[in-house]
Amino acid sequence: MGKTAEIIAIGSELLTPQRLDTNSLTITEQLNLLGVDVVGKHIIGDDRNLLTDAIRAAMNRSAIVILSGGLGPTEDDVTRDAAAAALGRKLVLSLEQESVLINRFRQINRPMAANNLRQAYVIEGAEVMPNPNGTAPGQFLFTDRGVLALLPGPPRELRPMLIDELIPRLRPVLPVQVIKVRTFRITGIGESDLDTLIAPVYTKYQNPATTVLSAPGDLFVHLRAVAPTEKEADELLREVGNPIAELVGAKIYSEDPEESLDAVVARLLRKSHATVATAESASGGLVAARLTDLGGSSSYFVAGYVTYTDQQKIEMLGVSPSLIQKNTAVSQPVAAAMAEGARKKSGATYAISVTGYAGPSGGTEYDPVGTVFIGLAGPEGTRVVRYRYGVGRDRVRALAVQHSLDLLRRTLLRIEN
Repeated sequence: MGKTAEIIAIGSELLTPQRLDTNSLTITEQLNLLGVDVVGKHIIGDDRNLLTDAIRAAMNRSAIVILSGGLGPTEDDVTRDAAAAALGRKLVLSLEQESVLINRFRQINRPMAANNLRQAYVIEGAEVMPNPNGTAPGQFLFTDRGVLALLPGPPRELRPMLIDELIPRLRPVLPVQVIKVRTFRITGIGESDLDTLIAPVYTKYQNPATTVLSAPGDLFVHLRAVAPTEKEADELLREVGNPIAELVGAKIYSEDPEESLDAVVARLLRKSHATVATAESASGGLVAARLTDLGGSSSYFVAGYVTYTDQQKIEMLGVSPSLIQKNTAVSQPVAAAMAEGARKKSGATYAISVTGYAGPSGGTEYDPVGTVFIGLAGPEGTRVVRYRYGVGRDRVRALAVQHSLDLLRRTLLRIEN
């Protein structure tokens, strides 16, 4: 049997903004551990005909099709009927499941409504997967192409059934295969520039498959290898990943997909027994917010100054009025003075400053909207970097925060550029 799977989540409520399909994530996680590649996820409302067509199409494409939801007792629970129709099989009343239902309601001292009997109907030829956490049993059956499985919708019912019932049934019939992932988290380069740099490496390979994902100032490169053994998968990831790492160099700030840039900076500050303060104008305190997102940040974060006006830069940070008058508040000298003032006032090892034109108004001919100066004062002196981010206030501020943190990261690692 092949090792591709599709997941179909059933329920009209999942097509509204109020409900998310988290079951597919749980199922994907467990299938990946078996080396199964999930190639499609679908959400279908409570429409029997649409669902029948979706199941039939998925079974034609993939060896494993897993349905979640729609196994309850009401008329809009159409999964059993649609799956039977897609297979061209009958639904048969299981006397054993009828007895299980009757005993379940007897245990909770409630009468069983007649429509609950719908949950005792099983597709012809299916194995019942017990549900100790609810009334709707799961179903497992072999098809001409592979496997079809029906799981309940409530996560507290689905997860135990998936792990205790479905995965043990799948494991013996699947060829041995593993999926392993290597992730690079990258900053300090644009998405198109990154792809131009690394595409000559990864485009030579279909396995591992490479995906580049982007957020403002933050890029992910995912390598996903499929192989018969863990060792072979690791070798594939090294074969593609090591040349990428060499090309991208210090712009890679972590290979842990869950480790954000601020977490890396926090780790480096703790390791260096160093502290940091911030002096922000254009970013409005967002750098300080990122630095204090993590628990225990008081061990490295000393103070944050949001000096949005020229007067506050003068009063709180000690910036010279003549310096602002001569250069404007958005300038290299003022960014340097802000960082130095924050460091002196707070007593921190390092101080970051941000001043710029976030927009939509402001700017000059030489320093248009999107121009930001980021300063860093520390034991080795003061450094200021000028950026031009273009327009878009939220984007400008997000990039300024990311580059502020990266400047501190590079300084802590003694990276020159």
